[in-house]
Amino acid sequence: MDGYAGFEDLYRSGTIREVACMAHVRRKFVDIHRSQGSPIAEEAIGRIAQLYAVEKEARGLPPDHRADLRKAHSAPIFDDLERWLALQLTTVSGKSPLAGTIRYALSRMERLRPYLDNGILELDNNTAERGMRTVALGRKNDLFVGSEAGGKAAAIACTLIETAKLNAIDQTPGWLTPLPASRPTRLPKSTTCCRGDGTASGQTGRLRFRPHRADATRREPRCV
Repeated sequence: MDGYAGFEDLYRSGTIREVACMAHVRRKFVDIHRSQGSPIAEEAIGRIAQLYAVEKEARGLPPDHRADLRKAHSAPIFDDLERWLALQLTTVSGKSPLAGTIRYALSRMERLRPYLDNGILELDNNTAERGMRTVALGRKNDLFVGSEAGGKAAAIACTLIETAKLNAIDQTPGWLTPLPASRPTRLPKSTTCCRGDGTASGQTGRLRFRPHRADATRREPRCV
């Protein structure tokens, strides 16, 4: 994860342990290098690249082999990076953006370290973020799920789809294709209006929704 302070409540009980994300650390150095051309930022990017080179070699290996490879090759690079960052912090202005980036990196090192000993963990959470991207886009496009039941239904659908993607299962068979067809269609722009007693008024107009007086969460159509 990144250093968002809102996550801290999750870790206070001790039942959940944070594993930080090196991609967030690297990204800050990339931004500094692009804007300032800092040689320190450039070297930091190069040192982090050495860790990713080990990960490329470890990809696809069993977890215990990954852990052994990291202990042998990544751990020395990681330790040296941490010492080097602490040294560089003493050579730059404490108020500079580069100093802020170095302090952020140093604050994440202890929470990055668990990946060295556990072959199941990753150096970054890019895979998880890619998996969540479709959810974030859907949230932006759909704006609201409408109700608690709608949220649960959306969670079930997203779980099915992402699990199928992870397991290379074709998502187009009959178990998934009926879902879009079963969704309610958008209300027509014009329709026959009805009075409060349910009889047709013979007029046409647009449907708008207003909260029901007895239940603010329930919406009923209103002709205008």
